Amino acid sequence: MNKFDLIIVGAGSVGVPTALACAEAGLKALVLDRRPSPGQGENKHAIGGIRATHSDPAKILVCHRSLEIFSTWQDLHGDDIEWQRGGYVFPVYREEEERLLKTFLPEQKKFGLNIDFVDPQTIASVVPGINPDGLRGGTVSPDDGSASPLLAVNAFYRRAVRLGVEFRFNVQVQQILREKGAVQGVRTSAGRFSAPVVVDAAGADSRELSAALGCDIAVTPESHEAGISEPVQMFCPAMVVDLRPAPGSRNYYFYQNRHGQVVFCITPEPPLVGHDYRETSGFLPQVCARMVDLMPRLKNLRVRRVWRGLYPMTADGVPLVGWNRDASGLLHAVGMCGQGFMLGPGLGELLARMITGASTADDRVVLAGFSLYRDLTCGMEALK
Repeated sequence: MNKFDLIIVGAGSVGVPTALACAEAGLKALVLDRRPSPGQGENKHAIGGIRATHSDPAKILVCHRSLEIFSTWQDLHGDDIEWQRGGYVFPVYREEEERLLKTFLPEQKKFGLNIDFVDPQTIASVVPGINPDGLRGGTVSPDDGSASPLLAVNAFYRRAVRLGVEFRFNVQVQQILREKGAVQGVRTSAGRFSAPVVVDAAGADSRELSAALGCDIAVTPESHEAGISEPVQMFCPAMVVDLRPAPGSRNYYFYQNRHGQVVFCITPEPPLVGHDYRETSGFLPQVCARMVDLMPRLKNLRVRRVWRGLYPMTADGVPLVGWNRDASGLLHAVGMCGQGFMLGPGLGELLARMITGASTADDRVVLAGFSLYRDLTCGMEALK
């Protein structure tokens, strides 16, 4: 009863869609999570943005497939996950950002991204009320969008269960078992479970999980704060990303969800390393000043609540995905750097192909970019 084709550690943004994809491929999967239900880790802290607009080819390929899954989910399966094709906009006010974004365009288009650098008038039409002073233009990628992390992860979970995936919650994974270098399963607070493949989708807990095997998975949690406003009439469904740095932050971004609420987040600088989930008194003054400067019409919005979550970060802002060289059968899918929600569905299908031996040419491009054993000292991905 406790034997499976694979065991997935973590029922979040990566673990649940991976279980679904494996079930669709005919595999018997078990998902274990120390929390009481799916998506109760960092998934519930996500703000819902989904983009293929990256500077990294591997992320472009994975998120392109994720976009297809999110955008067609309701038509194919009936669940309303609040998908919204609002696009992503990177407005530009400085020569530095203009040069940077234009540099990426050839590679982005090579990998199928629908994106262009447009004039200030076009930016103003997509982002009504944006500050026109000094606006140089920016990039628009209209096929990007957003969805509800809560509704999406539960929709994936329900379909996975219907296809035979077994989920066990409130279970702590204590050890990955192996014999003669090969994975045999896991030991948990609820007993032992056997499988020749264990997928590490443990997010911010991945480093601790792998340490018992003598593996140092270079994932470091960082605290990021976000907020949401009261609902107002729809005026900007696009995710607006301002790349300009400011004291205490690198960039910030916001969009209006299907309910008319403005959801926003900021990237702190320097990073706030650790597992701190406490909201701060400095977040709202910092992010709201930046948002109102960019879009003065936001000044009268009332904030409904704020929260804090963890970004499982790597040194270069790119995930760590691949087979462990020292533990045969251990497959890592970690270090999503706050992008697990958008990467999860596409990455889940890729992981299922890896397990069944059906990897494609595009998969090999992704796995080279996400390699566990790449040089992590080459600097942060520019559009992280």
